[in-house]
Amino acid sequence: MPHITEEYDVVVVGAGHAGCEAALASARLGLETICFTVSNDSIALMPCNPNIGGSSKGHLVREIDALGGEMGKNIDATFIQSKMLNTSKGPAVHSLRAQADKSEYSRRMRSTLENQEHLIVRQAEVAELIVEDGVVGGVKTVSGATYRAKAVVLCTGVYLKARCIYGDISYETGPNGLMPASKLTESLIKNGIEVRRFKTGTPARVDKRSIDFSKMEEQFGDKEVIPFSFTTDRASVQKEQVSCWLTYTNEETHKIIRDNIDRSPLYSGVIHSTGPRYCPSIEDKVVKFADKDRHQVFIEPEGFYTNEMYLGGMSSSMPEDVQYAMYKTVPGLENVKIIRNAYAIEYDCINAIQLRPSLEFKKIKGLFSGGQINGSSGYEEAAAQGLVAGINAALSVKKEEPLILDRSQAYIGVLIDDLVTKETMEPYRMMTSRAEYRLILRQDNADERLTKLGYRVGLIDQERMDKTIEKYNLVKDEVERVRGVNVGTSDQVQEVLRRCGSQELTTGTSLADLIKRPELSYQALAEIDKYRPELAVEVAEQVNIYLKYEGYISRQLRQVEHFKKLENKIIPENLDYDSIQGLRIEAKQKLAKLRPHSIGQASRISGVSPADISVLLVSLETRSRRG
Repeated sequence: MPHITEEYDVVVVGAGHAGCEAALASARLGLETICFTVSNDSIALMPCNPNIGGSSKGHLVREIDALGGEMGKNIDATFIQSKMLNTSKGPAVHSLRAQADKSEYSRRMRSTLENQEHLIVRQAEVAELIVEDGVVGGVKTVSGATYRAKAVVLCTGVYLKARCIYGDISYETGPNGLMPASKLTESLIKNGIEVRRFKTGTPARVDKRSIDFSKMEEQFGDKEVIPFSFTTDRASVQKEQVSCWLTYTNEETHKIIRDNIDRSPLYSGVIHSTGPRYCPSIEDKVVKFADKDRHQVFIEPEGFYTNEMYLGGMSSSMPEDVQYAMYKTVPGLENVKIIRNAYAIEYDCINAIQLRPSLEFKKIKGLFSGGQINGSSGYEEAAAQGLVAGINAALSVKKEEPLILDRSQAYIGVLIDDLVTKETMEPYRMMTSRAEYRLILRQDNADERLTKLGYRVGLIDQERMDKTIEKYNLVKDEVERVRGVNVGTSDQVQEVLRRCGSQELTTGTSLADLIKRPELSYQALAEIDKYRPELAVEVAEQVNIYLKYEGYISRQLRQVEHFKKLENKIIPENLDYDSIQGLRIEAKQKLAKLRPHSIGQASRISGVSPADISVLLVSLETRSRRG
């Protein structure tokens, strides 16, 4: 029986947030790319909360944009509410978060893919990898069609052998009732890839008309919206926004959950897989935080043209009757009507320590992996990995060196390093606390850090690169000018200081030193700086941050220099750890299993001590002298 055979440079399996970025990156680098999806209606789907960004995740979106990815542009065009989080704290933890119009977000991304040159979107289930002598050669679909390729990127999300569960109801399906991908896992295992089972979940969607908003706290978006993409015109995102709402669970809610806990699949033994620690279900919260008398519930719209509302904070896999009972105890939800039940979803994923920092499998040349298949959670984490995997798949076809971001360059570098170095036993979520160098990895300077890398790869054009260079030249020039501006004790100066709640001057000082005061800023001191040039808001923001945190930034840059020395000490891929005298047995086993890229990566492996690293350094130095 004849079957279709086609040839491409790159095959991308999956069209969620990882697959979209991977496919676009590959195609934009000029490679003939085909992207498979179980359903064209699931492209860039948001099966959980329809929002982009949030604490630390906003950093990832800004970095994706700076490298030439699409997520930031897409949410700027489709958001319905936008808010900068953590503004009461320092700029290192400021994070942008936007509620999306769920269907518009998916529609726009689908249109972007379908109109991208060198890219074909194909609805079909991939069933098998083609691997010959440790090199990937393409994929086969369930129909038997063969798609040959020089590189393959796996972005299967939560679809591999997906199973949705609530109460005693369990059925083989992907999110939102879409088809699961049931065949590919067997091919992964056959090719020596270690597979594990993870779980995530989502709350119910309810009818807006059945909610009493008068019993809730209204949550507004920012008056002045800041876009995610560095290329988005700020004026274009100043628009009317929808409100979100805040309410709380109570002791009655918790009692219903406790009384029915034996009916929860999480506690009855129906679910055996590992769920995300930092996004627990409401039943998990009630059991594990028994001292809490209430939990937040955010009521968030799913779009302009739907009455579906998302109950953020009440993810659950409880039976349908329990879901109704517990939701109706929440103020404002007494008469609520459920549109979609909450559910848990189990799926297959891989152990990411099988990957190099480039996201290529160590054992299979040309095979890359990005997104939730790598054991992460979240749209932003997925998109970041998909972008890097897509770039590196393209670079491997071009026989060029991979793009590897380290922990001092980007949150994306932290995310990937954690996944491929530290064996993750639960769905991984990005957090600001995971980034050691977060003061220099701010969301506001992602363009300064990464645009040049996107340009070098080929995803950023000359015009955008020139604008970024010009922006930071203006920042540098203004910082130098401000350092040279001396401020006296005139009545005008003292009045401005009093107005800002700052101590008056007894002697002259520099404008730069004044800006370092916590209650003052570059913007607040404009009227006593008569030669100040007209600068764009984003330039002024950078000047303020650099001057205010100059000492801390300089200290962190010195720490990065030490870090780089270890990262630049490359470990030969074929190093025989068993032959190195002085290494502990555990260290030998862990190092042989993970095959770290550098001394820096080796130092972050659990079970490898500082003493082991010293022995390893001596061994490499001896090996180097021998030639």
